[in-house]
Amino acid sequence: MSSKKVIELFYDVVSPYSWLGFEVMCRYRNVWNIDLKLRPAFLGGIMHGSGNKPPGLVPNKFLYMTKDLTRLAQYFNVPLHGPSDPFNAISNKGSLTAMRFVTAVQERAKGDDQQVVQVSRELWRRIWSEDKDITEPASLSEAAIKAGFSESETEELLKLSKSMQIKEKLKSTTQEALDHGAFGFPMMVCHVNGNAEMFFGSDRFELMAHCIGEKWLGPQPAKL
Repeated sequence: MSSKKVIELFYDVVSPYSWLGFEVMCRYRNVWNIDLKLRPAFLGGIMHGSGNKPPGLVPNKFLYMTKDLTRLAQYFNVPLHGPSDPFNAISNKGSLTAMRFVTAVQERAKGDDQQVVQVSRELWRRIWSEDKDITEPASLSEAAIKAGFSESETEELLKLSKSMQIKEKLKSTTQEALDHGAFGFPMMVCHVNGNAEMFFGSDRFELMAHCIGEKWLGPQPAKL
């Protein structure tokens, strides 16, 4: 029986704060005594299910977020640059097809999440670094090929992402997040001594470390 503490990371590539949380948790997976479980889910379903509102609908929150992300990108060393029309990218286009694609990658990987990491990262890079689309099949294909998939594998993933199996898996994961109390992403659920503790956002790592008996070494522990 593993003594590692299980941490589930629920995320959506349309969320810039999820990108920050994702990179930090990937950096710490070999620093802390943890078993990191990636849980791609649909932020739109979380917002609807929890009754939350996107930051773009609250003008002052949106203005703050724009400045905040610039500072956080430097602090976390993540190449994050907002798209030219973030409201359109986040609220109008959304991420349903993208997250179904990531879910398909995870289903195909059968427990090896390195491909999930690479595809997720490429999709974040497209929307939050290169101001590109993540909703069209051609966009998903480009991200997959950059992540190391062949053209034939990418075609299989696109087909799988449209299946009822994948649609239901994404819906189920999103509901699991809601059941844990999610109202946005990223959300980490830490399983310690039979208890599940939920942490929201990319600014709770120090508290989370304390709760799981680990030490927070900053956003880039490998540099210490």
